[in-house]
Amino acid sequence: MATAYERFKLHTSPEKFYIEACDDGANDVLAIDRVSTEMTLTVKKDIPPSAVTRPICGIMGTIRLVAGMYLIIITKKKKVGDLFGHNIWKATEFDIISYKKTVLHLTDNQMQDNKCFLAMLNNVLNTDGFYFATNYDLTHSLQRLSNTSPEFQEMSLLERADQRFVWNGHLLREFTAQPELHKFAFPVLHGYIVVKSCCINGKYFDWIIISRRSCFRAGVRYYVRGIDSEGHAANFVETEQIVQYSGSKASFVQTRGSMPFFWSQRPNLKYKPKPQISKTINHMDGFQRHFDSQIISYGKQVVLNLINQKGSENPLEQAFAKMVKSLGNGMVKYVAFDFHKECSQMRWERLQILVDRVAEMQDEFGYFMVDSDGKVLMQQEGTFRSNCMDCLDRTNVIQSLLARRSLQSQLQRLGVLHAGQRIEEQDDFENIYKNAWADNANACAKQYAGTGALKTDFTRTGKRTQWGLVMDGWNSMIRYYKNNFSDGFRQDSIDLFLGNYAVDEADSSTPLHVQKDWKFLTLPIIMVVAFSMCIICLLMAGDTWTETLAYVLFWGTASIGTAAIILFNGNEFVDAPKLVQKEKMD
Repeated sequence: MATAYERFKLHTSPEKFYIEACDDGANDVLAIDRVSTEMTLTVKKDIPPSAVTRPICGIMGTIRLVAGMYLIIITKKKKVGDLFGHNIWKATEFDIISYKKTVLHLTDNQMQDNKCFLAMLNNVLNTDGFYFATNYDLTHSLQRLSNTSPEFQEMSLLERADQRFVWNGHLLREFTAQPELHKFAFPVLHGYIVVKSCCINGKYFDWIIISRRSCFRAGVRYYVRGIDSEGHAANFVETEQIVQYSGSKASFVQTRGSMPFFWSQRPNLKYKPKPQISKTINHMDGFQRHFDSQIISYGKQVVLNLINQKGSENPLEQAFAKMVKSLGNGMVKYVAFDFHKECSQMRWERLQILVDRVAEMQDEFGYFMVDSDGKVLMQQEGTFRSNCMDCLDRTNVIQSLLARRSLQSQLQRLGVLHAGQRIEEQDDFENIYKNAWADNANACAKQYAGTGALKTDFTRTGKRTQWGLVMDGWNSMIRYYKNNFSDGFRQDSIDLFLGNYAVDEADSSTPLHVQKDWKFLTLPIIMVVAFSMCIICLLMAGDTWTETLAYVLFWGTASIGTAAIILFNGNEFVDAPKLVQKEKMD
């Protein structure tokens, strides 16, 4: 495999950026012209002595904003662990450097827009969970990597990467177009990776989780639901659990993703907005595209739909079941399990009902396994595609249970577990296992919903706790605030980063300048003033109780009435995305 360089120095001169490869034996230097933006290979002697030098960890790519082109670099990284002898890194700090030496050529409005776009890029880069390797392909599962041709093996990391999981694909488009530059760039994954060295019965093995978040139909909780016309599902994540022992490797892959038809759930200040199923679009076209691609990538599909079968979620469950039936594809099976109903009143042991129900299917799918000689012993023939409303909390609980069942079989087959031994009995490993899956839940939740996951107390301890319920309430409150008052900006940030919206320097104005309706400012002020007056009247009583009561009733009615009007027009008061047109979001 053509690997990428791992160590770099950035030399900055007024005319060019020089990125020097510092790996042993490397002589290449990438020169980026700050005026023409041209990228060429050169040699070390061309670097001017006056250039300002700093070490960097890698290149995320380049992007055009109002002020011109910007170079995005990784300035700090942290080692996650070794995967089959390859270093896995987490990018922890970044820098965005302008090609232009000044922004004085911009108008005041353009400067403000440029500042806003830079804030959007930083918003994405500061969302935890960017991972990379310079000599290993993290974007593919073990099974996919084993089923490749010699030509594929010779490709660079950029050429061979699964584009679904390359979060800097848009930023690297200029590198991708010039094969001679491929060694200077690498795909960056967004999601979660943990590598743990574990021991059971005196036998040491590596245990790994890799969650790969798709960059197709990426976004935030309430603004991106369902699928797009290409069949890409919102919040689609491929999670692979890997075990390596004595040269042998085993892997079990699961997926999660929004229910794959056209539905939305836009924020409107209500705690739980009512989901809407589109009545104008032919759902089956996108639905079929989605499952066709899933079958090609993963084989047979078992859908685990964990949403409520009563209330506002019920129409979604019925629609999903009906579409699977209409699809009439024997490769797709549908299993509905009302998670909240079954586990109500802290009856979490009832999750075993679902695990037992799908046990035969899981045994049929198997898992991928290869021995120390590279001989494939087993292939995984299908995957579980789990979903709840957000594909976060309920989904992660179920995935951790199915992954444990697969791991039980793998460790027995590898000879780590003795006959009759259970993973649950291995206290040290069980602690590592539960915490890693809870951390996986938190990472996926922060990236999609803006807060840590709910129900992680069960994942960490195997039981539901009162403190866990309190923390779920706290996280739910933070989610409510973010989903209503900051997620529009987060959605715009993701769309800019992934290239769903492109900034045109020639445009004198951008969609950022949206005039708010008069209600947006006036009604909240009236409500606050009326509520304040109501409190003042209670604290500073009038001459008679009837006078005080009249004032309290008047101002109380005014504040409640204004609040009711705000809630009725809730969609006008939330922070909505500005960059991508509404029809693209639905």
